[in-house]
Amino acid sequence: MGLGDSYSSGEGVYDGAPLPGDGGGDGGRCHRAAGSYVPQVAGAYRFGGGSSFLACSGATTGQLLSGQHGGPSQISRVKPGTSLVTLSIGGNDAGFTQVLTGCIVKLPWSSACVDQDADVASRIAALRPNLLTLLRELRVRAPEARIIVLGYPRPFPVSPSGRVDNLSPADQRWLNAVTRRLDDAVAGVAREFDRALAAFGAPGSVEYVDAYEAFSGHEVGTAAPYLHGLLLDMEEPAVDPRSFHPTADGYRRFAELVTRQIAAGPGRPMNNVRLAAP
Repeated sequence: MGLGDSYSSGEGVYDGAPLPGDGGGDGGRCHRAAGSYVPQVAGAYRFGGGSSFLACSGATTGQLLSGQHGGPSQISRVKPGTSLVTLSIGGNDAGFTQVLTGCIVKLPWSSACVDQDADVASRIAALRPNLLTLLRELRVRAPEARIIVLGYPRPFPVSPSGRVDNLSPADQRWLNAVTRRLDDAVAGVAREFDRALAAFGAPGSVEYVDAYEAFSGHEVGTAAPYLHGLLLDMEEPAVDPRSFHPTADGYRRFAELVTRQIAAGPGRPMNNVRLAAP
C-alpha cells in the first residue's frame, strides 16, 4: 500500500492523465502517476490481497489522517491484513514548497532564503509528534505490517559550482542542510518507533530508508539530473508542479531503494509468526 505525499504520488512524472481504475475520490487532484516508485514496487511482488496506491500530492501528516480534496483519508483505507506500507511524508509539514519559492523569487543578493531558517526549524520540530501519531494509527490499523518510510534526496550537489534558478551556492548548501534536518527528524521518529516494537516483541516493523545520497551525481544543476529544477508553464504563466520533484530516473532509483529494503528486512525478528500450543 503506497501512502504519502507528492514524492510518492509521482508528481514529477505526472502527465495529467488519471491512472486507469484510480477511484481515489479526489477528482484527479492527487496526481498519482504510473511512473512513481509505488507502482514499480507493487509490480515487483505478488501481494495476496492486491495493492493500493493512495499517495496524494500536497499531503501533510494531518491530511493523511483527515483526508484531502473531499475524499476519504489515506489511512482510513489501511486494512488489518495489510502486509506492506510505503510512505514518504514531512516535506509539506516543513513547508518545503514555500521555502523554495521564497528562495527563488528573492533578489539575487538577498539573504531571504537562509533567513527562513528559524521558521523551518520550528515546523520540523512540530513534525515529530505528528509523525508519531501517524505511525501509531498505522499500527492500530495494520498491526503486522512492515512500514517502510522513505526519506528525501539531497537536491543540490555537495559543492555547488554556480547559481541555479536564482539560487546561489550558499542557498543551495542551505537547502541541502534543511533536507538533511528533515530527513533526520523523520528517521529519528521511525527508528525510535521500531525500537519500541522490538522491545515489546510486537509484530511488524517501521523501517527508514535513507535517500539523502540517492541522487548523488544527479542533483539539480548536473548534466543528468534525477530531480527537476524550476519548470515554468509559459501558457499560464505559473510554476509547473513537477518542479523539484523526481524525474523518471529518480523514481526508478527510489524503487530500487525500496525493493532493496524489502529484500534486506529490518535486521531483526518481526515476531509475525505465532506458534500454537500442541
